[in-house]
Amino acid sequence: MKRDVPPFRADHVGSILRSAPLKEARSKRAAGQLSAAELAAVEDAEIKKIITKQEEIGLRSVTDGEFRRAYWHFDFLSGLDGVEMVGASQGIQFTGVQSKAEAPFVKGKLGSRHHPQIAHFEFLKANTKRTPKMTIPSPSMLHYRGGRNMIAKSAYPAMEEFYRDLGQAYKQAIQGFYAAGCRYLQLDDCSFAYLCDPAQRKMLADRGEDPDKQGEIYAGMINAALDGRPRDLVVTTHVCRGNFRSTFIASGGYELIADLLFNKVNVDGYFLEWDNDRSGGFEPLRFLPKGKTVVLGLVTSKIGALEEKDMLKRRIAEATKYAPLDQLCLSPQCGFASTEEGNVLGEDEQWAKLRRVVEVADEVWGR
Repeated sequence: MKRDVPPFRADHVGSILRSAPLKEARSKRAAGQLSAAELAAVEDAEIKKIITKQEEIGLRSVTDGEFRRAYWHFDFLSGLDGVEMVGASQGIQFTGVQSKAEAPFVKGKLGSRHHPQIAHFEFLKANTKRTPKMTIPSPSMLHYRGGRNMIAKSAYPAMEEFYRDLGQAYKQAIQGFYAAGCRYLQLDDCSFAYLCDPAQRKMLADRGEDPDKQGEIYAGMINAALDGRPRDLVVTTHVCRGNFRSTFIASGGYELIADLLFNKVNVDGYFLEWDNDRSGGFEPLRFLPKGKTVVLGLVTSKIGALEEKDMLKRRIAEATKYAPLDQLCLSPQCGFASTEEGNVLGEDEQWAKLRRVVEVADEVWGR
């Protein structure tokens, strides 16, 4: 059951713990002790190191670890035309901890004439012999957390215009990545998982939005962004319950959104979290149609303890009760550093987990 197109049997979500030299350089840059060019030189060197490490482990998809970003989503979103980062009354509330108090604000008409992260992809592609994978946030992430309050009414009096323009801005960005040689793109998304959590659904309802309709709106934006995409561009989405310093935001299985996610979102594959009881069971896989792939996130990125091979194989076997083995792959449940702070585990533990994913995938599906 060899698989020559992404997502691969052994794959990963994308972010990697920031290295010590990179953290030091970013700190110096923030203090005004390094120029932008000097920071970029450190980023280049450290990204080359993790590219080599991913290749040595045996991963067929390679990322830049999001080493040029502070956040998995804000850096990309603030690179869209019409968006800027602003101070916020508080950060995003995770379990027992908050992120920095800042957020993207839509101040003008949205677009993406030439997104700055296209250059990040070009560097990755030029420095790997494997399949370079670009990870960007889903368009829903510009709306979900702040809602109407983070969108200037002078720019968008009607939300319908905002949703339309955001889908088209993403379409422009994706065309730019494709022109740069990207053939494997991942849209990272929290909104679909959050729609399975009663507390998150209440939050949306309390601010005047219908959780069920929001899911349809978000699916529509993704589909608009992908409309007319080239046939050789593989697009996946990673559905996350929150990942900051090894904490989380949402709980709940995929049952509420499985049919929408699998049958109304026009992507090729899904990176889904199943590393603990908060994720529910595999039953929602029964909605997976032929021709699509689910990457089982069975290896946790939140703690360093290494999963046993037999346990991972048992869980893969459980998943096959609801979806064919040929439509499944294996990965960690999330990235290791959704923000530059990173999760609470060591670099050696991180690489051991990625190596374990490759080993188990080889034994289950064959090399």
